Amino acid sequence: MNAPLKIGIAGLGTVGAAVFQLLEDNAGLLGARLQRPVTVTAVSARDKRKNRGIDVSKVKWHDDPVALADDADVDVVVELMGGAQGAAFDLVKKSLAAGKHVVTANKALLAARSGEILDLLKNSKGTLSYEAAAAGGIPVIKTLREGLAANNINAVYGILNGTCNFILSQMRSTGRDFPDVLKEAQDKGYAEADPAFDIDGIDAAHKLSILSGLAFGCAPDPGAVRTQGIREITSEDIAFAGELGYRIKLLGIARRTPRGIEQSVAPCLVPTSIPMAHIDGAENAVCIDGGHAGKILLTGAGAGGNATASAVVADIADIARGCADLPLLGVADPQKLESADINARTGSYFLRLTVLDEPGVIADVSAILRDCNVSLESILQRGHAPNQPVPVILTSHETLEGDMLAAAAQIGKLKSSVEPPHLMRIETFESGYVS
Repeated sequence: MNAPLKIGIAGLGTVGAAVFQLLEDNAGLLGARLQRPVTVTAVSARDKRKNRGIDVSKVKWHDDPVALADDADVDVVVELMGGAQGAAFDLVKKSLAAGKHVVTANKALLAARSGEILDLLKNSKGTLSYEAAAAGGIPVIKTLREGLAANNINAVYGILNGTCNFILSQMRSTGRDFPDVLKEAQDKGYAEADPAFDIDGIDAAHKLSILSGLAFGCAPDPGAVRTQGIREITSEDIAFAGELGYRIKLLGIARRTPRGIEQSVAPCLVPTSIPMAHIDGAENAVCIDGGHAGKILLTGAGAGGNATASAVVADIADIARGCADLPLLGVADPQKLESADINARTGSYFLRLTVLDEPGVIADVSAILRDCNVSLESILQRGHAPNQPVPVILTSHETLEGDMLAAAAQIGKLKSSVEPPHLMRIETFESGYVS
C-alpha cells in the first residue's frame, strides 16, 4: 500500500466536523479503494475548547489556519471556513504557493476570485478541487468537468439553494406566509439568524456563476447574474400558481444564446408536469442540457454536513488516486464571460397586482401592456370588494423581459395600484434551451 495521504482541515463547523468524522469512520473503506491510507493530521478552528462531537486530541491543532500551509505533515489542505476575503484566501494562496493540494467548499471564494486562483495554479505543483462548492453532495462539478467533456453545453439550471426550496415547499404545503415559514427554517437550522445570503438569492448566484464558468469555459462573474430572492412571494402567489398548474421555485439559470450567456437567479413558475416542480424540502436539483448527451437531471441533498462532506472526500479521493490535475474551469484558457442582456430574453410571465376594485382599472392596465408590446394570456381575480384592494393575476404570452419590466413599472404608478406589482417568469423547459 502507498504512503498515507495527510489531511489538514481548516474550519470545524458542520461540514468540517462531518469531513473529520467521515474520514475516521470510513478509513478502512477508503484505504482499500484508494490503495493508500487517508488520515487527518492537523486541524484549525476558532475555539479549541468547543465541543463539536469529534475527538481532535490526537491531531495537531493550529490556532492560525494559514499555518496549515507550512505544516510539513499536511499534503492536502481542506478549506472549509468560507468567505472570499481574509484567512480563507490567504490559506489557499499560501497552500498553492507551497505546492500543496487544496480542497474547498467555498463558493464565494471561487465565484469572486477564480482569476487570481487560476494565476496561482499556473505556478503551483498543487491543485484546487471544489466539488462541494455547488449543490452539496450532488456530483455536478465532476459531471460537467469530466462526464460531459465531449459536449457543447447549451444550458445549466436548477434549484441551487435548499433553504429557499424548503421555504417555498412549506408555503405551498401549509398555506402559511413567508415570515412564518422562514422562522421555522431558522428553528430547524436550514436558515441562518441573518438569512439574507440565502433568501436574497446571493448563495444561488455564486453557485450558478461557478457552474456557468464550467459549462461555458469562462471565468465566473457573479456580478453578471441578475439576482432576485424570495422575500416578496406570498401565499397568494403560491395558490394562484397552483390554480394555473405551476409551482414556484427559486431557479438559477445559465444558458447560451446568440447574444452571449444569460445568467439569472429568480423565483419562477414551473409546470407541475416536469420533475423540477417536484423537488421539495431542502433538496437541490441541477439540469444540464449537454448537447449530444441530452438533458441530464441530478438531484439530491444540496447542503448539510454529511452530504457536503461526501463531496469534499470525493475530491480527496481523486487526489489520492493522482487524478485531480484537471483545468479549474474545464478548459486550460478560460475566456472572458460574454454576458447577454437579460432584458432581451423572450418568455412568458406571471404578474400579481394589488389594485383597487373599481371600474376602469383593468382597462388602464391593458392599455399599458398594449403600449409595452405585451400580450395577455389570462386574468384571474377572486372576489369582489368595491373600492378595496384586491389581487389580480395576469399571465402573458411570450414577450421581451425588458418590455415586461417596463409595463410592471408603469402599472405600479397607477393611482389604483396599492402595492408594487410582483413579476415572475414562467419557465417551461420545453426546448433544448431554457424557454
